[in-house]
Amino acid sequence: MRTFLLAAAAAVTMATIPGTAHAWGGTAHTVIDRAAIEAIPEDGPIFLRKYEDYIGASSLLPDSWRGDSENFSKIEEDPNHGWFREQFTFLKPIPRSRYEFVIALYKHYETIKDSDPATAARTNVRWTGTLPYAAIEAYDRIVVCMRQVRKARAEGRDAALHEQHCAFDVIRLGHYIGDGANPMHDSVSSDGWRGPNPHGYTTDRSVHGRFESAFVDGMKLTVADIAPRIGKPGRTSGDMFEAVLAYLNESGDKVGRVFELEKRARFADFADEDVREMVYERTAAGAAMLRDMLCRAWAESAVAPARVEPSPIDFTNPNFNPETGSAPD
Repeated sequence: MRTFLLAAAAAVTMATIPGTAHAWGGTAHTVIDRAAIEAIPEDGPIFLRKYEDYIGASSLLPDSWRGDSENFSKIEEDPNHGWFREQFTFLKPIPRSRYEFVIALYKHYETIKDSDPATAARTNVRWTGTLPYAAIEAYDRIVVCMRQVRKARAEGRDAALHEQHCAFDVIRLGHYIGDGANPMHDSVSSDGWRGPNPHGYTTDRSVHGRFESAFVDGMKLTVADIAPRIGKPGRTSGDMFEAVLAYLNESGDKVGRVFELEKRARFADFADEDVREMVYERTAAGAAMLRDMLCRAWAESAVAPARVEPSPIDFTNPNFNPETGSAPD
């Protein structure tokens, strides 16, 4: 029965993905998720191993929420898959609130809409992205559900329901972190080079799919290919939101290299060792980041939630922002 349900889940997931390429293809997303779970150490959330098939088969689920016919969902979800940092170089530091970020974009849009309408047209949430916010929001939910797993176990109750909640949120987190591993999700040049182009990089929109789907499928990427590259758990301390931003910056810095490699054979030579190395390195980085976030969430769940006084939605909180109605983290 379990095998049947997993196969059915995989079939439904793949059948509902819109035809347009939005993200790493199913191969890379599934490999990243599975490799991350298999790399969890014994003192981590090893209960997730029971859900590896479910998580791996559902790795593209967040892309299914981006169909044109479900526009309420699409408007909310589309930005969660990108972080086009060239679009908001004016914004430092990055706000620690999704809504402060959106408001800052709009204020800048108002400032430049008459003097620079071309730039203003892409100074909005859709063409800048919200990937780090989607990732950290999913991470917070995982901390909460892992806390519930621990509580159920401590009380001698069945924790399966709470484990399932965690597995679903791992699907979301895994997808966003997997997207972030691809340099094209961290640059305005996600679908062909934009702006000054002294190196003659392609402006063909198909470049995105040719790299992350056609090439990855053609090279037959597997978990075994990247497992030795993941390394030991890291990111055990420090600010997790800042760690996500650093991860996205590291990936985005490699976008020029992706376009350089495309000039060789348009990603049609599946034996190209340099392109294969790029795929190995990026998917391993994604798996390591996901594994580290899951382990960190498990460790945080062992500690009682911090009491925040005054509440983030209390007007007397010194960080309260009247434009958003809350204080940022």
